[in-house]
Amino acid sequence: MFKRVASQSCASLARNAGCRRLASTKTLVETLRDVIPPKQEQLKMLKAEHAQTVVGDVKVENIIGGMRGIKAMLWEASVLDPIEGIRFHGMSIAECREVLPPAPGGKEMIPESMLWLLMTGKVPTPQQVQQLSAELAEKGELPSFVGKLIDSLPNTMHPMTQLSMGVAALNHDSAFQAAYERGIKKTEYWTYTLEDCINLVAKLPALAARIYRNVYHPDRPLVPIDKNLDLTGNYSNMLGFGNNESMTEYLRLYIALHGDHEGGNASAHTSHLVGSTLADPYLSYSAALNALAGPLHGLANQEVLRWQIAMQKEIGDTITHDNIREYLWKTLKSGRVVPGYGHGVLRNPDPRFVALRDFCKTRPDLQASPTIQLVQKTAEVAPEVLKEHGKTKNPYPNVDAASGCVLYHYGLTEFKYYTVIFGVSRALGVVTQLVWARALGLPIERPKSYSMDALEKLIKNK
Repeated sequence: MFKRVASQSCASLARNAGCRRLASTKTLVETLRDVIPPKQEQLKMLKAEHAQTVVGDVKVENIIGGMRGIKAMLWEASVLDPIEGIRFHGMSIAECREVLPPAPGGKEMIPESMLWLLMTGKVPTPQQVQQLSAELAEKGELPSFVGKLIDSLPNTMHPMTQLSMGVAALNHDSAFQAAYERGIKKTEYWTYTLEDCINLVAKLPALAARIYRNVYHPDRPLVPIDKNLDLTGNYSNMLGFGNNESMTEYLRLYIALHGDHEGGNASAHTSHLVGSTLADPYLSYSAALNALAGPLHGLANQEVLRWQIAMQKEIGDTITHDNIREYLWKTLKSGRVVPGYGHGVLRNPDPRFVALRDFCKTRPDLQASPTIQLVQKTAEVAPEVLKEHGKTKNPYPNVDAASGCVLYHYGLTEFKYYTVIFGVSRALGVVTQLVWARALGLPIERPKSYSMDALEKLIKNK
């Protein structure tokens, strides 16, 4: 289905059980100690032999157009191809779903499996994933001062603001900041960064669930962490959906799928930029969450759901391609865009959407849902309409076309909270990059900027 892009990658590991080292019992730290030195050597070679090699050009449209398309970041865990979609160390989403271990009794890959893959470039064994799940559960409780901080906030404050504040407050216990202040070798930066990153990932579900409870269900008791559950099992339980196996499995897939989408998106880039100053992972990710809260980045699935609900209200219970097509044209002729379609990089259907669509096909309750039926039938009609309209570079559905609608079906109907779930997920890729940036000794980010006058002068002198 997809073209191979990586030679020594996990794509080959997925095909060769021997190469996957299924008998391995190494911890995440031990595995990273194995894989970091070769990557450090690879970076040295690139610096020594190819530092002056040109890999692209910069046009005025790139400078004034949000830097789109400029090849200017090193991001190890994933690469986004316009045609193939995202690959994690060379592995497609379909391959990840096939080989990454699920939770005990589950079928979908879980965030712990994806985090291991992103961090190490290796497919973990079920035992390694269970070990990581146990570590995250052990470290998942919030410090009391963070709980008190979140409880003191007005429930009218946006959940993303609260999440950013809570993550920033965790900086109080940063292992990296404490080590840096007392003085450590640069070669040790990554180990303390990793410690913070694991603690951050571990505590996000409890923090996010507490915000959900405070804002939307203040009369509910706080649910403690169950040390026998995986990260998402605990998150789902703390949200109040622990008895819904389908919702829990969906959240596992959702969080794993959204974990990384290379480094150029606003939240990932923000965290990398802040992290390049040697700010600790809590401060770096708090900044990323503020970017994710922006309407042009993390709110898309809410907009899709509002649009879908409005369409469902107008066309009624009779869902046909013709009345969907009519509503699509009504949207476009009013000067609005069709939410959930198109992407800044992709030029084919988003493989993440395909994965969510395939998940829905395995669940009879979802297949019977009018909301999900509308999502599926819209995806069959919209590309043709958008092509005919002629103003969309990519007329195909992206992940947001389905993600919020499934949450809505399962009863998580608080739109503003959806970005918080995205925030829990996006940490996987961000913390991976923070660890690797410190392991590789990447410098502080400092691109060159121009004023319009300076740009015009530069153009005249060309």
